[in-house]
Amino acid sequence: MKEETTGNTAMRVTQASGRKHHITIVSETFPPEINGVANTLRHLCLGLMQRGHKVTVIRPRQRHESKGRFEGAGERLFSDEQVVTGLPLPGYSDLRFGMTRPGFLASLWKHQRPDAVYVATQGPLGVAAVAAARRAGIPVSSGFHTNFHAYSRYYGAGFLEKLLCSYGRWFHNRTAITLVPTRKIAQTTHDMGIHPTSVWSRGVDCTRFSPHKRDPTLRQQWGLQTNDRAVLYVGRLAPEKNLQMAVSCFERIRGLHPCAKFILVGDGPMRKRLAERHPDYIFAGTRRGEDLARHYASGDIFLFPSKTDTFGNVVTEAMASGLAVVAFDDAAASEHIRHEDNGMKAQLNNDEGFVDHALRLADQPTLMNRIRAQARLDALDLNWAAQVEQFEHLILNQPLRNSYHALHKQGISLL
Repeated sequence: MKEETTGNTAMRVTQASGRKHHITIVSETFPPEINGVANTLRHLCLGLMQRGHKVTVIRPRQRHESKGRFEGAGERLFSDEQVVTGLPLPGYSDLRFGMTRPGFLASLWKHQRPDAVYVATQGPLGVAAVAAARRAGIPVSSGFHTNFHAYSRYYGAGFLEKLLCSYGRWFHNRTAITLVPTRKIAQTTHDMGIHPTSVWSRGVDCTRFSPHKRDPTLRQQWGLQTNDRAVLYVGRLAPEKNLQMAVSCFERIRGLHPCAKFILVGDGPMRKRLAERHPDYIFAGTRRGEDLARHYASGDIFLFPSKTDTFGNVVTEAMASGLAVVAFDDAAASEHIRHEDNGMKAQLNNDEGFVDHALRLADQPTLMNRIRAQARLDALDLNWAAQVEQFEHLILNQPLRNSYHALHKQGISLL
């Protein structure tokens, strides 16, 4: 049956002034896991609760998890949660995907009915949540957080890209709206046939990430003198992050500045191979909280070579930390970096331009320092509070889309 939204099936949730709601977040990944989706959901849940809403999280049991509840640094990220079976994600053994039946979620929501459901990931748990919400007549929205179809080409499975695009289109078009992080991704999803969409961007914590946390002692541990260049990468060490581009870029920098150091913060399947090939690189591993902020602020040039990220929270974190970012004109850089003003960006097909921009920063300390200062100033405008408020408005004012409940009243079957 063709998906469509009609006046008879549309039902809006009215967001009365001052009214508090019950919002359910469904995700295959969640803190303390470290990735862009988990980081975004951390800020989202905290923000929603600060605005007085009840937040329920449904997620898989994480690797080595014993308690089934995460409360870090005094932050309670949700009002309630439901943990389901978690299985390792192929190629990402540290991450899990969730398994549950739509009927279980429908029964859960019968007794604790949310005003809206937001599905952040499109794995089996997300599919079950969308089906259950539609059957229960609960408005359900989705997020396009990850370019899974683009990842396939980095794992020798490019032949699956069209199939994954079709799956993504089917999944997202079963929800009332798909939230995307940038205008470029809005165009990408439009080209995939996903509709409707709305841009919901990301904020950055400028209190945590700050140039004031620069640590001379840490730089000394890295083997740097005062004017030496610390080239930083933060993120997953995985094929889809285009790390070979970062390596090639750093080697060109080091050819002109032999005392420069390359610091990689993060972990992943490529770490062992990179460490074997480049024993002189500094592999800082996974860092969190204030320790992560200290690593950011102690760098000079930040390389973001990815061509697959939908946003890349590390870009705005680097800006907030006062780093000179080099990126491709995509994801967060397409939205927030103005070339030669608060960062440097190259066209997606211009790898040599990426390297040239990084070399200019390494060669011209006046340019680099001016860009670093402007990046920090611009990051101060990217607050999470405004993004949480926009999210609230978007998901609480959506129609039901071909819900089982609405269609059943018309005698139409979804089976």
